[in-house]
Amino acid sequence: MDGLPLRGKTVLVTGAAKRIGRALALACARAGADVFLHYATSATEARRLQEEIQSLGTRAWRLQSDLSHTDEASRLIERAAAIQPLDGLVNNASIFGDISLNETTCADWDRHLAVNLTAPFLLSQAFARQLPTFRQGRIVNLLDWRALQPGADHFPYTLSKAALAALTQSLAAALAPAVTVNGLALGAILPPATGSPAPDLVRKIPAGRWGSLEEVENALLFLLSGPGYITGEILRVDGGRHLV
Repeated sequence: MDGLPLRGKTVLVTGAAKRIGRALALACARAGADVFLHYATSATEARRLQEEIQSLGTRAWRLQSDLSHTDEASRLIERAAAIQPLDGLVNNASIFGDISLNETTCADWDRHLAVNLTAPFLLSQAFARQLPTFRQGRIVNLLDWRALQPGADHFPYTLSKAALAALTQSLAAALAPAVTVNGLALGAILPPATGSPAPDLVRKIPAGRWGSLEEVENALLFLLSGPGYITGEILRVDGGRHLV
């Protein structure tokens, strides 16, 4: 693979200001891409990331949008494409609520579906419409190992990600051959932003450890720049967590 496999490409990463989204945006920039950094409320972090990417010699733009509002989600791609057409879309922005079935309210349900499912649908639809006819587009949706084996925990989050897994495969069929659509189903990569991880978590992972951001970055770059004959796939980056 070329040392700069995304040279000449432009990628939009949602939820790019912090945590995994930040790492993914930086990975795209280091691979040679110009990057649109979507954020909702983390303006300071997005600005710092923009400066860091620009120091690498690639271009970066910040776009604020509340993806829980369908009108804002629908316009985000249009706003980016007015500056520079997109070659790639990384649907990373997500709500992760530790809520059980009995605790789930309609508001919880609607909020998770809006950000974790409806926004990726609207963004993917708009992405395909703006893609120049002579270029191949790539979409990568960030999932969770739970999406492929839904359980009772994190109820609205898990169901929204399971629906996003189905959407990934439906979009792959609907947008072919112009756009490939794949997913990354992540396991234990970073501790929750709102608390400490369960102490016995690693014992449940066959790999016996947490995953690294670098491993997620490498998987993303493979799907954004690797074989164009791969579409509709969901690549598990979970250390084998789905096996137990």
